[in-house]
Amino acid sequence: MTSKERMLRALAREKPDRLPVTFHQWQPYHLQEYLGGMDDIEAFAKFGMDAQCQYFGEVGQTQDESAALKSRTSDWRVETKVVKSDPDDREAHYTIRTPSGDLSYKTRGNRQTTWVTEYLIKRSEDIEILRKHMPIPTLDLRKVSDLYDRLGDGGILRGFVWGDQAGCWQHACCLMDVNDLILRTYDDPDWGHAFLGILLDKKLRFIETMAGAKYDLVETGGGAGSSTVISPDLHREFCFPYDRKMHDALHALGFKVTYHTCGGTYGIEELIAANGCDASETLAPPSIGGNQEPWEFKRKIAGRLALIGGLDQHNILTTGTPDRIRAKVRELFEKVGDRGGYILSASDHFFETRLENIQAFADAGRECAY
Repeated sequence: MTSKERMLRALAREKPDRLPVTFHQWQPYHLQEYLGGMDDIEAFAKFGMDAQCQYFGEVGQTQDESAALKSRTSDWRVETKVVKSDPDDREAHYTIRTPSGDLSYKTRGNRQTTWVTEYLIKRSEDIEILRKHMPIPTLDLRKVSDLYDRLGDGGILRGFVWGDQAGCWQHACCLMDVNDLILRTYDDPDWGHAFLGILLDKKLRFIETMAGAKYDLVETGGGAGSSTVISPDLHREFCFPYDRKMHDALHALGFKVTYHTCGGTYGIEELIAANGCDASETLAPPSIGGNQEPWEFKRKIAGRLALIGGLDQHNILTTGTPDRIRAKVRELFEKVGDRGGYILSASDHFFETRLENIQAFADAGRECAY
């Protein structure tokens, strides 16, 4: 069975020949510092893993720029001021000029990641500037096809709905401080829904451009919708209805959907099962910031979704011994993957992980045969 066949079998909630073993993403920092600059397809092959490759391109989710800054039009002109160019201490200030007014945005970063120091949305009326002028890119189907063909049977190609995060709530939390946004859901819920509705409209229009894309799986959601950030009640009102509309649109184009909640899932299990996704990730355990074990989530979902993730990327993968890694992989196989429908993966990104630990993880996963 090829890696692609194995992973597609698991996504269909069936048993492949053995447990698929992969990572959600390879981070550029790790590829450069530990793997001599090879790309993600080469890295998966080096360790004998089943590849999950993601096409971002014009979609968003790049290290240096947010999705809001990637597209430029005559009504959305982005001016960039590089304050610090040191790769280990980057700082950039952005001003967006539009016919309806200006917006500003600031970031800091290093070689591992980028974070926001000043959010784009500062006034209630700023969301109207987004509605009127924020451009939506068109997915480049040729580039997607080229990557799909290069990957071949080595694994699955994943897509992503346009935005800093794929989910509407999660995207909003990249444009506005999450604490302020939570307070607005209580003080002015109509404004909150208007904000999310603007993002949903743009995402649905982007999804239309995805027709014909050679994606095996499309990611939605994001960590800001997890129950370690917002309550189940807020998730029900401000995540679920928007997620459902996106998933229906993606299904109409024939895509399978994975719903990403890096963080907690306790209390939102039924919402995840009902939002129309085909798979749930990342099954973060309490040791890495989740709020239930992967097998507890599995029991509540009761076979309704495929599952991806579950391995603590810090305390097990990065700082654990090879023996401890192998033991955890076996535990996840027996408790989460025993009936199939499971893709073993780390629960989130890693940066300083030794190659011998990654090899132990890959080898242990391949030993878990059905």
